Amino acid sequence: MYVSRPKVLKGTTTVGLTFRDGVVLAADKRATVGYYIAHKQVKKIARLADRIAMTISGVVADAQAIADTLRAEIKYYHMYTGRPMSVKSVATIASTIVFAYRTLPLVVQLIIAGYDTAPRIFTVDWFGTITEERCVATGSGSPIATGLIEAEYRDAMSADEAISLAVRAINSALKRDSATGEGIDVVVITRDSYVELGPAEVSKILKRA
Repeated sequence: MYVSRPKVLKGTTTVGLTFRDGVVLAADKRATVGYYIAHKQVKKIARLADRIAMTISGVVADAQAIADTLRAEIKYYHMYTGRPMSVKSVATIASTIVFAYRTLPLVVQLIIAGYDTAPRIFTVDWFGTITEERCVATGSGSPIATGLIEAEYRDAMSADEAISLAVRAINSALKRDSATGEGIDVVVITRDSYVELGPAEVSKILKRA
């Protein structure tokens, strides 16, 4: 028997882009319940492993529970095999978790991205569907962000170009989507590093845009 959840309007904007040497993830910081701003400093990019992260769009508690499970699975796999888990394997586990709860859905749309043998981005929707992407946006502001991304994204962009595009895509949603706001978090993942940009760096990028 299918049991539906009460309808609660939520919103956000998250973006994932591959570039020549890695991936960039960006997200706003506002958490909403309907038209109420519940929190202004939510971290919507969760680090899962040394070179893998996940963006959160949907019900934050659902996404946080999935992130905790994925971190445990990644650690167990590394202990058992001595190797890091691939980005696709992490996304597949997330897909399996979401699909298993389809009768009482986990209300999430996830971007799981990182670098294993190459930069990779996967999305998982709230039915458990998994797709690989070169660039993607999720959340209530995604139609706005997607318009800019599709107009300017190209394969083999430099890191600076990809970061600038991701920041400007989130900023465009900040201006037009009421559920998106309170600033921008940015994470850049390459084969050799996992870097979180600070507010001052994001501000400089916006001034140059």
